[in-house]
Amino acid sequence: MPEMQFVDSSNIEAIGYEPDSQELHVRFLKSGDTYVYYGVEEWVFQEFMQADSKGTYLNAKIKPSYQYAKL
Repeated sequence: MPEMQFVDSSNIEAIGYEPDSQELHVRFLKSGDTYVYYGVEEWVFQEFMQADSKGTYLNAKIKPSYQYAKL
């Protein structure tokens, strides 16, 4: 698992990214669950980290476009 960075979000606790495997890891605040999203380009990760609303970006840009699994 990549190093997780804590973020300012009401729904997401931390985000990590592994550029070699293009895996994006997202840990949710309330449940503590971590999901991994596969094949995520680094520019998408960068946009995600800079988004004003991490939850909105995740729901609009990442969830519909990438396969994922709960860890």
